[in-house]
Amino acid sequence: YQHGNDHLIELRGITKVYKTAAGGYTALKGIDLEIDRGQFVGIIGKSGSGKSTLINMIAGIDRPTSGEVLVGDQAVHLLSENDMARWRGRSLGIVFQFFQLLPTLSVIENIMLPMDFCKTYPLRERKKRALELLELVEMKDHAYKLPSALSGGQQQRIAIARALANDPPILIADEPTGNLDSKTADSV
Repeated sequence: YQHGNDHLIELRGITKVYKTAAGGYTALKGIDLEIDRGQFVGIIGKSGSGKSTLINMIAGIDRPTSGEVLVGDQAVHLLSENDMARWRGRSLGIVFQFFQLLPTLSVIENIMLPMDFCKTYPLRERKKRALELLELVEMKDHAYKLPSALSGGQQQRIAIARALANDPPILIADEPTGNLDSKTADSV
């Protein structure tokens, strides 16, 4: 990789300190992490241990106070906000714990949005791709509904389809089944 990293994802000496009214709160301290292509990695820890903060570093949603975040050929910690959004749209699929679906867009529009933003598929192919992804998560019959008309488990499956929209090389999920019952979690 062009930044000297030997792994698909490398975090080097990551520290994240949040400023609060009571002073600084250290969420991550000196974290080194290496993840290679093809690996499936789970990060576990108690509530407040920094799991989401770590994921947000990899995804470029948050920036480290110090250290380097290298993903493929990209030094994520050095990207501008605009470049970060474009990179994230092409390089990552993110499944958030609380879905993050746009409430005024239909299900199919929510899935097509990443494709529209990054122009990864020709305009005429986006709807077909979205419908294929909806079929994959068993939600094709709900394509033209608004997210508010769906259950939490259904919305989570839509969020997974959206994360896959641009066929990203990396999929990141932050407790994607944490708010679901066990039967729905197993299905997801």
